[in-house]
Amino acid sequence: MNMDFHTHGKLAKYLPFSAEYTDWLLSEAVGAGLDAICLTEHFNTQQFDTLYGYIAARGIRQGDAYLIDGLKVFPGMETDIAEGGHLLSIGPMEAILELNHRLEPYKAKGHFLTAAELFELFDEYPVIVGAGHPFREESHIPELPSELLQRFDFLDLNGKDVAADRQRTEMLTRSLAQKLQKPVVAGSDTHQAVQYGCIRTCFEKDFDTFSELRQEMLAQHYTIQVHQEAAFKVRMAGLLKRSLKEIHALGGDYVSVLLRPNGESPAVLKAKRQAG
Repeated sequence: MNMDFHTHGKLAKYLPFSAEYTDWLLSEAVGAGLDAICLTEHFNTQQFDTLYGYIAARGIRQGDAYLIDGLKVFPGMETDIAEGGHLLSIGPMEAILELNHRLEPYKAKGHFLTAAELFELFDEYPVIVGAGHPFREESHIPELPSELLQRFDFLDLNGKDVAADRQRTEMLTRSLAQKLQKPVVAGSDTHQAVQYGCIRTCFEKDFDTFSELRQEMLAQHYTIQVHQEAAFKVRMAGLLKRSLKEIHALGGDYVSVLLRPNGESPAVLKAKRQAG
């Protein structure tokens, strides 16, 4: 089962939720060869509840995942910490939504919880916690006390960082993981579809519950694949993201520009692509 551990369902935190845009993302994930994703949207994004409510309504619940057009979507969240850095949490939809509600007072910069406080909160829920892109410039996760580092369940080998400097990212991430005796899994960190598939975690078996995910992850029954054109995919994804955000800033409808170049609906465009 090909899985992406770090994805987003919106183009940017400050932009409104768009069902059409999210549908495009999910359909393109399948096109990129993925069988499953962890939807780890930013905890302080606009309309967090709306996005996850849409996933729950749109998908067929299968274990802990939501099956949408052949793609398993596992709920999750990406949360900032006061020290600088991001923690990924993945778990049942009910747990993610309740956690997000409890984090409401801490969603503005300057009010973030510390890593220790966030771990204490996470301990109350059945979630698996990862260190998101731990060696990105603004991240201070590697500097956390060893007792906190030991509380991570996994480390994120991040596609965006691998594309920028694969040797450095892999060396540092795997070195820390070896020191902590924690697994490393891969996530693209995409906010739009071009970046899907730049890196992925390929499990030996299929599953749809977090207990199975944890078991297979800890047993390291998987490999990580980096796309041969990962750097190009990430670079093009960045250009697309900036362009779509600029369209929005200028008062345009970036979703229509992206999905309806000829005034056709996403469903019609998808049917045309499938028909060749």
